[in-house]
Amino acid sequence: MSVHSAHTAPHPRLSVLSTASLSASSDHLPSISNVSSRYSLPPGAPVPLSVSSSPKPHARPSVYDRNLNKTRTAEVSLSAYAFLFSEMVQYTLKRVNGIADLERRLNVLGYRIGLRVLELMSWRAESSTKAPKREIRFLPALMSIHTQFWRAVFGKPADGIEKSVENEDEYMIIDNDPSITRHISIPRDMSQLSCSAITAGMVEAVLDGLGFPARVTAHSVPTADFPLRTTILIKLDKSVLEREEALK
Repeated sequence: MSVHSAHTAPHPRLSVLSTASLSASSDHLPSISNVSSRYSLPPGAPVPLSVSSSPKPHARPSVYDRNLNKTRTAEVSLSAYAFLFSEMVQYTLKRVNGIADLERRLNVLGYRIGLRVLELMSWRAESSTKAPKREIRFLPALMSIHTQFWRAVFGKPADGIEKSVENEDEYMIIDNDPSITRHISIPRDMSQLSCSAITAGMVEAVLDGLGFPARVTAHSVPTADFPLRTTILIKLDKSVLEREEALK
């Protein structure tokens, strides 16, 4: 086969030359036999081996090379966890105009984290069972957030779930001692601030990913026994209530 016949029909998305220019230039190209003889190795010449890209024997493996299932039970130092979150709060605090803006930005950060945690939990569930289950009712999904999600992120389940007696679209997750805010000291002039807004963003992301859109906020409700007690308030979208009613 000649070079001219190989270039008569160039791919329209891979070539910027027209068919005419290709056919005109092909007359000046050498034949395939001449090209192969010009650039081929002489008989008996050793073939160079490819350079191995394997890591050094004592090189530390990258975090991307770790098996996600083997790190399922791995725990992060609480001091490192608290230090990182403290830096996140201080970084955000310098770029906001008030408490509401700070909580909104923490909520956005938590939303991004929640999406990644949900993806990781879903991958692990699919790889560990032949028939992974996806909740289509809200209460079982809320229970999985209360138990599985809380344990994956904070190392323990939440302390309780409550339903509002006034509004049927409101549910609450109770955490008596949030580990994420345990070492955060809030100034008096910002006493209304709840740094658990980042946790609310995580919960909102998980609910959205599971198909239960809602608006999630965090509220500090201290008591004598639990001064850091926090309530994660979930206000469901109207479409969720309509679907729950249809599935009854």
